[in-house]
Amino acid sequence: METDRDALLAAALDHVPFEGMNDRALLAGAADLQIPESLARVHFPQGGAGLAAAYHRRADAELRDWLARTPPEGRFSDRVAASVWQRLGLVDPELVRAGAATLALPQNAALAARLVWETADVIWAGLGDTSDDANWYTKRATLSAVISASVLFWLGDDSPDHAETRAFIDRRIEGVMRFEKVKAQWRKLPGAKMMGKVAFGWIHPPRDRNLPGRSSTK
Repeated sequence: METDRDALLAAALDHVPFEGMNDRALLAGAADLQIPESLARVHFPQGGAGLAAAYHRRADAELRDWLARTPPEGRFSDRVAASVWQRLGLVDPELVRAGAATLALPQNAALAARLVWETADVIWAGLGDTSDDANWYTKRATLSAVISASVLFWLGDDSPDHAETRAFIDRRIEGVMRFEKVKAQWRKLPGAKMMGKVAFGWIHPPRDRNLPGRSSTK
């Protein structure tokens, strides 16, 4: 079933530049593979939004494999920036534009937010993040904002080799790292640990990969 779904995704993506990330591309891909419309909708019940999500998650899986095989080196901020940059290199701008247009629809807003969060989780987990308190959420929230802004900048960047995008990512990641340093300094203050437990002690990251917020390892 998964192999058939992957083949259908690839076939549908061939039509996205002409049709958009929608049902027309899905059904055109199904026709190419001689897959009945009913079965195509079983694989992608959300239509274009499902295609966009599958394309996004396929790149996340490739990024996860890359981080496992050849983790970036250097300062932690450099490693995060390299991961975001690598993630952009795994997708086609035209397909991302089409997917963004579909995911920008109000009914797809929650899915769009979750997909960016999943990418942030892949990066933090791939770089060895072991936080198990409120930091688990704040790290992913701040990186999600960086990823979203970087994608928008990248889509409008016509500089050679998208050099301006790389510089933009570096600047934004430095901001994230400064935020993390401020949090670390705050935790060293007298009474800060106890205050944190009172305010956020009930917050824990999801330990089951199927719970909301935790990206799949598949």
